[in-house]
Amino acid sequence: MEAYEGELGVVVARAQEGDEDAFARVYRLVHPGLLGYLRGLVGDDAEDVASDAWLEIARDLGRFRGDGAGFRGWTATIARHRALDHLRKQRRRPQTSLLEHDVLELPDGRDTADAALETVSTEQALELIGSLPRDQAEAVLLRVVVGLDGPAAARVLGKRPGAVRSAAHRGLRRLAERLAPTLTRPRALKDETK
Repeated sequence: MEAYEGELGVVVARAQEGDEDAFARVYRLVHPGLLGYLRGLVGDDAEDVASDAWLEIARDLGRFRGDGAGFRGWTATIARHRALDHLRKQRRRPQTSLLEHDVLELPDGRDTADAALETVSTEQALELIGSLPRDQAEAVLLRVVVGLDGPAAARVLGKRPGAVRSAAHRGLRRLAERLAPTLTRPRALKDETK
């Protein structure tokens, strides 16, 4: 992760100087996690919201100050704001075909999250995360999907780091409990179901 953060910091600095190839690399490094986070917040509209977020990120790139980890937090904050705007618009003009997902929070304990996410598809994982209380779901998305540490996720959410870590922990524990039958099946049975 440290090497990733270092590379991201270098390419962000080059992108700020106008290097288009560097910006493309920044996008490839950050977009997958950001898109996963947005899928947890707005579901099928994630691509549209991500596009809006990237427009703002590109526009304001010159104002960003910080390293690779800071950049990921900064982009997650922008994406979250665009997602919340999107959800507010949907409430004003409800569409019966779209379900509004609550905003989520992440706990510590990547090993539990990794095990849970490996047993279900991405779509199923996002559905499970979406079933968590709002604070837990968003904390889980930021910590596991986006990969932010506790303090960075706290800045995105405007909360104390301890509150975010606690929400993430509670959320991951709930996910582990829901997946316990799948996670504890003997390997032979898991292999037979493939």
